[in-house]
Amino acid sequence: MLQLDFWFFALAAPAVIFAGVSKGGFGSGASFVAASILALVIEPALALGVMLPLYMVIDAASLRPFWGRWDWRVSGLMIAGGLPGVALGAWLFSHTEPDAVRVLIGAISLMFVAWQLARARGWVRLGEKALPHWLGVVTGCVAGFTSFVSHAGGPPAAAYLLSLKFSKTQYQANTVLIFTAINIFKFVPYAFLGMFTVQTFIANFVLAPFAVFGTWLGVKAHHLVPERAFFMLTYVLLIATGTKLIWDGLA
Repeated sequence: MLQLDFWFFALAAPAVIFAGVSKGGFGSGASFVAASILALVIEPALALGVMLPLYMVIDAASLRPFWGRWDWRVSGLMIAGGLPGVALGAWLFSHTEPDAVRVLIGAISLMFVAWQLARARGWVRLGEKALPHWLGVVTGCVAGFTSFVSHAGGPPAAAYLLSLKFSKTQYQANTVLIFTAINIFKFVPYAFLGMFTVQTFIANFVLAPFAVFGTWLGVKAHHLVPERAFFMLTYVLLIATGTKLIWDGLA
């Protein structure tokens, strides 16, 4: 059961602001750190359930600043792939124990950091040649799956979008549209799996202003804050939370 005490909100509020900054200004790739942080102190399913409506609030707040700057064909392909990915995630989640989910979220957190490190070191090269459009459907499916089980759809989406050499703003606009749709797909399965409770909706009500504030900060930071500084903080958080979740799940 989710305990809505001072310590929960003291942890959740800055995590939600951080998610808003990430989704509102930096392509959503690191926004799942909020769910990883909450999964340290509450059951993973409830952590995901708390965050989904807040991500949807952030999506709604992010659409207007980037409205119409996306590529409909690219976003449509990834959204089409996202639906079966969400269905696969729902099937896996319904057959998985909470400790296994902790390990899965922790592993995805660490893999995100490893993937970013590989890109920075040049071990993985993206953007040199546009990937074929059919891979947009495939990466959309992977994004739908990882988004369902940990709200971490950003990295697989980036693997395709970065190859298309969009501007920073076009890239952000496409991610906003894609994950707005994927999060809508996730809502009904989350409800059927019992990931929403009265307590999670009370938490949503209290935390929604923090989500909107974080999104506003993210839109401003999109033009002002170096991505390197933002993501360095993200990597530290993900390494710490990912390692702890794997430890707790295995223990």
